[in-house]
Amino acid sequence: MIRILLACGIGASTGFMAASMRKSAKQQGLDIKVNAVSKSQVMEYADKIDVLLLGPHFSGEVSKYREMLKDHHVKVTSIDPEYYAELDGESILNDALSFYNEKEAE
Repeated sequence: MIRILLACGIGASTGFMAASMRKSAKQQGLDIKVNAVSKSQVMEYADKIDVLLLGPHFSGEVSKYREMLKDHHVKVTSIDPEYYAELDGESILNDALSFYNEKEAE
C-alpha cells in the first residue's frame, strides 16, 4: 500500500482532492491510502506516509518539508497548480505514483 498525505493551510481544499484521488484509485484497483490535513499536522503522520503533496500555493516550502521528513523517508513535492484548480484527482494521483516510483538522486 502506498500512503499519500495532502497538506495545505487548513486541509479543507485538499480534503476534496483526497476524495477525488481515492475514487480514482478505487476505479483503477490500486491499493492506496490518501488523507488530507493542515500543514500543522504533517509531523503527526511522518511515520505513516510515503508521499507528502503540498498544495501548490505552498510549493516554496517543499525543501523545508523534505528536510523535516528526511529521517522518515517521505518523498515531498507540491501538487500541479492546473490539476489542483481543476480538482483533477486522477492526474494528481498519477503524478504522485510517478513521483513515488522515481529513484532517489544519489
